Amino acid sequence: MSTNGAALRLTVLGASPAVPNPGCACSSYLVEAGEDRLVLDLGTGAFANLRCHISYTDISAVAISHMHADHFIDVIPYRYALKYGWERRADPLPLLLPPGGESLLRTLVSAFAREGNSGDFLDESFAVRTYDPERPWHVGSIDVRFAPTRHYIPAYAMRVSHAGRAFVFSADTAPSPELVELARGADALLCEATLEPGMVEIGERGHSNPAEAALMAREAGVPRLIITHYPQHVGEHAIRADAERFFEGEIVIARDHLRLEV
Repeated sequence: MSTNGAALRLTVLGASPAVPNPGCACSSYLVEAGEDRLVLDLGTGAFANLRCHISYTDISAVAISHMHADHFIDVIPYRYALKYGWERRADPLPLLLPPGGESLLRTLVSAFAREGNSGDFLDESFAVRTYDPERPWHVGSIDVRFAPTRHYIPAYAMRVSHAGRAFVFSADTAPSPELVELARGADALLCEATLEPGMVEIGERGHSNPAEAALMAREAGVPRLIITHYPQHVGEHAIRADAERFFEGEIVIARDHLRLEV
């Protein structure tokens, strides 16, 4: 992998759907651009995988796409590491939450308020902020733009850019024109495929199958589709075959610890 300072590097920390695949973690991705390091989502088991690649004190910020546990729950072990671990930060770690996310997270962690520690459970370790999906966010040299997705609760896709390179993380979504528009002109689409090939939700929708992910990638005109958030029992061959029916570009099946240059 290139060490070029202009490179935008992506490491998959967790590619599982809500039910973790055996030995794997849920949604999480490390983005690196020079000395700037952004973690997108921090689902079940992802914090341990993060530590396989980098010190948790060297992260510039964590951004959460939506408040389902498989996308944020490892904020809690991260907090314990920042407070009690032998590696310490000089300042609180920026934690970027979607609208409404802060109140939900503070309600959840209020269960730990009787630990006997001084100070707030979150604020001792994190600088908790709510991002405005209508405005871009900057993490050093990394730019982040948001778009709403089609999910059961408010969720936001993220377009991550650096030095002329960009990829889009779909978060959780059914087929979404907003996601397609956000991904237009990007170098890759990192897209969920929670549903098995041929499966379509009845009624309210919140997820895609591999063919639907491929169709969004094709419509957006991206050259690379990275399929993630899929159940392992389906098998990579079946996922790839379903996507290849609609997408002629490069198809990558995400798996924990996979490292890519965008």
